[in-house]
Amino acid sequence: MAALTQTHQAQIRQRLTIQTIDIDVNTTAIRSLDWDRDRFDIEFGLRNGTTYNSFLIQGEKTALIDTSHRKFEQLYLDALKGLIDLNTIDYLIVSHTEPDHSALVKDLLSLAPDIVIVGAKVALQFLENMVHQPFQSLRVKSGDRLDLGNGHMLEFVSAPNLHWPDTIFSYDHQTGILYTCDVFGMHYCDDHTYDQDSSLLKEDFRYYYDCLMGPNARSVLAALKRIDKLEIKLIATGHGPLLRYELPEWVESYRTWSLEQAKNNAFVVFFYCEDYGYSSHLVRSIAHGITRSGIQVELVDLEHTPHHELREWVAEAKGLVVGMPPQSSLAAQTALGIILAAAHQKQAIGLFEAGGGEDEPIYPLRNKFQEIGLKEAFPPIVIKEAPSAKIEKLCDEAGTDLGQWLTQDRTSKKTMASDTELEKALGRISSGLYLITATKGDVSSAMLASWITQASSSPLGVAIAVAKDRAIESLMQVGDRFVLNVLEENNHQAIMKHFLKRFPPGADRFAGIKTYAAKNNCPILADALAYMECEVSSRMDCGDHWIIYSIVETGRVANLDALTAVHHRKIGSQY
Repeated sequence: MAALTQTHQAQIRQRLTIQTIDIDVNTTAIRSLDWDRDRFDIEFGLRNGTTYNSFLIQGEKTALIDTSHRKFEQLYLDALKGLIDLNTIDYLIVSHTEPDHSALVKDLLSLAPDIVIVGAKVALQFLENMVHQPFQSLRVKSGDRLDLGNGHMLEFVSAPNLHWPDTIFSYDHQTGILYTCDVFGMHYCDDHTYDQDSSLLKEDFRYYYDCLMGPNARSVLAALKRIDKLEIKLIATGHGPLLRYELPEWVESYRTWSLEQAKNNAFVVFFYCEDYGYSSHLVRSIAHGITRSGIQVELVDLEHTPHHELREWVAEAKGLVVGMPPQSSLAAQTALGIILAAAHQKQAIGLFEAGGGEDEPIYPLRNKFQEIGLKEAFPPIVIKEAPSAKIEKLCDEAGTDLGQWLTQDRTSKKTMASDTELEKALGRISSGLYLITATKGDVSSAMLASWITQASSSPLGVAIAVAKDRAIESLMQVGDRFVLNVLEENNHQAIMKHFLKRFPPGADRFAGIKTYAAKNNCPILADALAYMECEVSSRMDCGDHWIIYSIVETGRVANLDALTAVHHRKIGSQY
């Protein structure tokens, strides 16, 4: 076992410490230990804190793999300076751009501006929006190698969706260390660098998998296939202890759990050329809408995926989304032929242009899928310029439509099975009728709502239940503003009819409806009984809904003698 070389400790609100330790020849782990953290974003609570792991490899050239969380800024940079002159670092490998691993990239660039940032294409795009300054970069994908000298040859392995779209692994052929960032990690903080006592770790290891990796089980299995050929001696994770002593057991657990998950969960597969046009950007927007319905998303590159894997993806998918590849790509054209041959009429299909300048024509391909009998989940998305906020909204709503189409049978069965005395009793809770209207930049949306109540009097606040598969959910994040329109008794039927109809993706929800702008720029219905301008203060996960608590900033009643429209339900599982 390598010896502990240095420990830096400081008390900053919570217990934060830095551990630096040699884990192999010319290889050092820099572990930021967050002893008291009790929650990780909104995803799950923590019982044993967490760590953020970074790694330094010094061959003839030097590479740093990932940085740390913002709260460790001074501790981490001091530790790194104690190990090396920052200006001698040649490469910073960004495994993915989630802030708990990349928060200090900008700080590092300000101290050592000649560092070359190495990452997947999507990661480099994300970083451009994060650091807001020019930087040197090297884009890598599966199979690419980076020679650091002295035997340290790094090979990169793409692992999209684990659990971010830009994830890559790095494998050092000299040491047999596989650097996996989030994958195989756990939120567990103690003094042990390695997995000496697995009995203490297994529960947290499984909990972490269920929260972060389980939703993308097929992507896990695809990544495991890519690393099967590697002779792995140590897995250097981004969170928790490094895995050395029970390595086969940890890997096999991921395989077993993922196989179980993959059998039971519907998924949509995206076929596109990652490096072409705006494909990656559009995929993220469509996928965001799909995942609202609890449907998994898998990303497949048309140009670099073996033919047998293409057939497997198509055979198992419930839905297919295809981004138009360049006409000049023979590999992509062959892949499209394989997809058409394997597709079947029980699947849903969606097509989008990539905007790369020589896209495969979208409508002939659409006709071929329709001839097979596939259900078109949304009209073809055609773009002629860089994606704007409106295009992103259109893509998000297209994905939402596809997700809802794929879950409609599940929703119908749930409704039929829930007509119990309990459901009937719950349905007797009456509520008002409202229209939520939201605007952010050039994007506007609306939603009929009934699950609304006043939640506080000081400050004045309301709580709104918003289903996770509703498109407006993305406009109701913390800090966003909206208008709560109260519908009037005997004067709401036309408004309900209008807003209950299904709108095509990107359609103007307010066409034909008289509105005027509130102070927060969101639409106020001219026929509303009352309105309130609100700002989202917090969100709580409640199963299939978000409870969105908002502060009421101002409001007005149009008719003091009129009453609020009231909604009565028969059963509690339906609005």
